Amino acid sequence: MEKGRLEAFSDGVIAIIITIMVLEMKVPHGTELAALHPLIPVFLSYVLSYLYIGIYWNNHHHLFQVVQQVNGSVLWANLHLLFWLSLLPFVTGWMGENNFSTTPVALYGVVLFLAALAYLILVRTLITHHGQASTLASAIGRDVKGKISLVIYAIAVPFSFVNSWVAYALYILVAGLWLIPDRRIERHLTDRRP
Repeated sequence: MEKGRLEAFSDGVIAIIITIMVLEMKVPHGTELAALHPLIPVFLSYVLSYLYIGIYWNNHHHLFQVVQQVNGSVLWANLHLLFWLSLLPFVTGWMGENNFSTTPVALYGVVLFLAALAYLILVRTLITHHGQASTLASAIGRDVKGKISLVIYAIAVPFSFVNSWVAYALYILVAGLWLIPDRRIERHLTDRRP
């Protein structure tokens, strides 16, 4: 199967996720700057989630630059990833509205962990479909950053019950790891050009 419909559908879902997140930020009723103060936690949670959605969109785009075709397993793996990403507006709003309380911060981390796991499953499904000798398999390699991210999430979630701000800082750390562009796929594409 061609990959175009999967990419277009994924782009649309991600655009809707971002739209839902921004619509969840309610306009204050006052006209003074002080009216914005209660929205600071909501805005901070939105910024982090926006970064995460951007990171996933960027990596998804790069990933599909080396994908030749998809099959049913890839379609389901992609839907699995989109499911977890679609929960980000809910946990983002809950975390921001409750000033980074323990349970919302923990659930936010669970969703991040499961989205990262779903992305790993998508990558592995694509590699299985294209073969271990494919450009995709050699470009992905051991995926150290992906595995480190999962470990940090696994530490942050239970740690949120000790100190939710430290857990939030760990989520920022993972986002920071991925803000540095992952050039593995670009490097492989460049190396293959004549």
